[in-house]
Amino acid sequence: MRFSSGDEFLSWPRKAVSIFGMSGVGKTTLGRMLRKNEWFLYSVDYRIGTRYMNEHIVDLFKKEAMKVPLLRQLLRSDSIYISSNITFENLEPLSTYLGKPGNPEKGGLSFEEYMRRQRQHRHGEIQALLDVPLFIEKAREIYGYEHFLCDTGGSLCEVINFNDPADPVATTLERNTLPVYIEAPEEHIETLIARFRESPKPMYYNPDFLKMIWAEYKAERGIDRDEDVDPDDFSVYGFERLVRHRVPLYEKLARRYGYTVRMDEVQRVRTAEDFNQLLAEVIDRENGRARAVSG
Repeated sequence: MRFSSGDEFLSWPRKAVSIFGMSGVGKTTLGRMLRKNEWFLYSVDYRIGTRYMNEHIVDLFKKEAMKVPLLRQLLRSDSIYISSNITFENLEPLSTYLGKPGNPEKGGLSFEEYMRRQRQHRHGEIQALLDVPLFIEKAREIYGYEHFLCDTGGSLCEVINFNDPADPVATTLERNTLPVYIEAPEEHIETLIARFRESPKPMYYNPDFLKMIWAEYKAERGIDRDEDVDPDDFSVYGFERLVRHRVPLYEKLARRYGYTVRMDEVQRVRTAEDFNQLLAEVIDRENGRARAVSG
């Protein structure tokens, strides 16, 4: 979705914007602010966890509960139920389910099981992104919101086939929303990596990239058996590779389908009007660059 000018965007009566970028660039903060200012917030991660991964997550919790005799008895008699309490602010059940590969004594999963859960997440993420037009309609017809914001999460660039000009996810977002990449400076990337080293968390990887770094990690560490891998150590190794891998993909996605705003620009947004004006300025800025290049 392209605009000839910022004014054309500002006159768009029913705005629909999708934002993407790495963790910590301000997507969640922006979403919360707009949600309070009559924008419908659609969180892809929340949709994955509550719609497409919820049964997998709850089944895992039940398997663990069945190991406890008392809970086993109560579950089998339908005396208790187990559910996942995912919220916009707390996606821990989804992260816990994804897990980390490596030594089971350190909480790791077998690489095969880890890959299986990654495939489940990939399917859920793609479906949640394809649901965007449905929720644009729901936001307006059921809840009465005129404007729509999709927080795509951090792994949008991992589920798009850039070699396919008709990729369904990219096409869906481009046709129904204004895709906006929130670009992080180099110092933010370094800060993210430092924070992750202190507290490694489960992540989603493109399967080909995951297989590659898994093999490279074991070769560099001199590890032959998957079960000898330290889950946290691999997570840190993988994250450092992942953030660098994603930056050019984000940039390609923005060039091809949308626009780019800087992280510091987003941090100055305080109101919905600020947000609209920022996007209008970015549209004019990028249109001006395009004219300069073509001229």
